[in-house]
Amino acid sequence: MRKYLLAALLAGTFAIPAMAQDTAPFSGVRVEGIVGYDTTDVEGEGSDGVTYGAQVGYDFQSGGAVFGIEAEASDSTVDECVDDVDVLGDTLCAQAGRDLYVGGRAGAAIGDNVLVYGKAGYTNGRIDLDYEDGTAGTANDFDVGENLDGVRVGGGLEFALGPNSYAKTEYRYSNYEQGFDRHQVVAGFGFRF
Repeated sequence: MRKYLLAALLAGTFAIPAMAQDTAPFSGVRVEGIVGYDTTDVEGEGSDGVTYGAQVGYDFQSGGAVFGIEAEASDSTVDECVDDVDVLGDTLCAQAGRDLYVGGRAGAAIGDNVLVYGKAGYTNGRIDLDYEDGTAGTANDFDVGENLDGVRVGGGLEFALGPNSYAKTEYRYSNYEQGFDRHQVVAGFGFRF
């Protein structure tokens, strides 16, 4: 009798997570790829490009409320050059490099397959500057990279496509040190485990 009771308890223990996944489609570990539009602004000068990267996260759903943490690594094709910055004929180019993000999100499940959420967290973006003096010689030329700390906020919609896959669309705004900010609209596709 004890072995039947033990078997029933073990079966119930393994069945609960499976049932929880059916009733909480936005719970668990997730991994996704993202791609989208990226526009930057430094002291009134801006440029557009494509951002792309990968994200991992963990979400917990309780009823219709969803709370999660996430981390992302992305890169960008944004590259902007300005002529005649200091002297006639010189050029200053700024390129947005890798961007690291860690933060949280909170949202509400609408029906069985749509999540509306907001997000906020810390971001660190890499900016590469290349200056070429327009005069003869290269004594004043330089090439430096700098990491800028910042804050990211945003929001989006996530759609459960099946028991383990989803697609999303998201807008986010990042504000960094030294007057640098960016707006991004991304689409993502991922899997939940």
